[in-house]
Amino acid sequence: MLDAMPAGHRHRLLAHLRDQGPRSRAELADVLGMNRGRVLAELDQLVRSNLVREAGFASSRGGRRSTLIELHPDIRFAAVDIGVSSIDLEVTDGSLHPVAAVSEPADVRLGPRRTLHRVNEILAKLQVDGAFEQLTAVGIGLPGPVSFRDGIPVSPPIMPGWDRFPVRDALAREHGCPVVVDNDVNIMAVGERYGGVARSVDDYLFLKLGSGIGCGIFLDGDVYRGTDGCAGDIGHMWVDDRGPVCACGNVGCLESLFGGTALARDATALARSGKSSFLAERLPHRPELTAEDVAAGAVDGDPACLNLVRSGGRRVGSVLAGLVSFLNPSMIVIGGGLAGLGHVLLAEIRSVVYRRSLSLATGNMPIVMSELGPRTGVVGAAVLASDLAFGTQEQE
Repeated sequence: MLDAMPAGHRHRLLAHLRDQGPRSRAELADVLGMNRGRVLAELDQLVRSNLVREAGFASSRGGRRSTLIELHPDIRFAAVDIGVSSIDLEVTDGSLHPVAAVSEPADVRLGPRRTLHRVNEILAKLQVDGAFEQLTAVGIGLPGPVSFRDGIPVSPPIMPGWDRFPVRDALAREHGCPVVVDNDVNIMAVGERYGGVARSVDDYLFLKLGSGIGCGIFLDGDVYRGTDGCAGDIGHMWVDDRGPVCACGNVGCLESLFGGTALARDATALARSGKSSFLAERLPHRPELTAEDVAAGAVDGDPACLNLVRSGGRRVGSVLAGLVSFLNPSMIVIGGGLAGLGHVLLAEIRSVVYRRSLSLATGNMPIVMSELGPRTGVVGAAVLASDLAFGTQEQE
């Protein structure tokens, strides 16, 4: 039993070891600001639970050398970031250092059973290869609205067959450990704050531009998920009455006008109409055009590709300007697959946000690209898994 210490203090202790490495018992008591006897009793229980262990002696300071405490080396977290067209997975140790990593194409539209079966196959192979004996916890992100409390996706527009599928319970049964489920944008926001450019920033927005568009919201140092877990779903905010029908069924959503799927559609139309010679030359050699083709065209100076990127940047910027006026964040970080569109996109977004927001709100607010890049999601999933194992994230 681990009831001697409140969960919040226990998490601070374990998180300190996770982030700062081995520490003496006295140092941990000082960090927690608690009675040393109580901390010692808690550490004894954590040793028996195989969460921590003694790790030799601290450097001598002239007196009796203190014994160091470290996270148990057998702790393993599985961090899974499922995208519309990919699976990124890492197994980490207790300090969130990668032990093994796998990235491969996938199709989330094949449904939860086939997708999660593939996740389980990957983990089984990593287990055989020695990456872990037993998982301590699993963190997983999904590309759609998620009930964080229940560990299930809810009416995800681009995930047929996933509605209310018991993702958390299915993975927990398979791996015999606790599981935390969140949407992909939230885990990216957590990852960027933990180990990226937004570290130590308490109020910031993480904009994910991929097949879809979403926004992770950090307020007062915590993810804001909203009452039902769908806060930040800005891809389905209205932008243009004359826009195309969105996957959600509405007309003119931001995501229907700009995003990986929309860019592929528009790039193909430009190629077939001959309005982009660059894209027209590429079309016969590919099953379909993608955002990467548009990015290559923009770098090459193709006017039609540049127009697609700039038009999308203006639309995204107008939505972000409204969020800036409403939330007054101290930073905006842009990540996801479309971040590869580069500085043309970033410049357009910055221009609109800075022009359309109050100078007081933007005077000290940088808009920057993600520092972690493709690893942002798995880093965040690992953080959430560790928080669950260490006692602060509870899904009941």
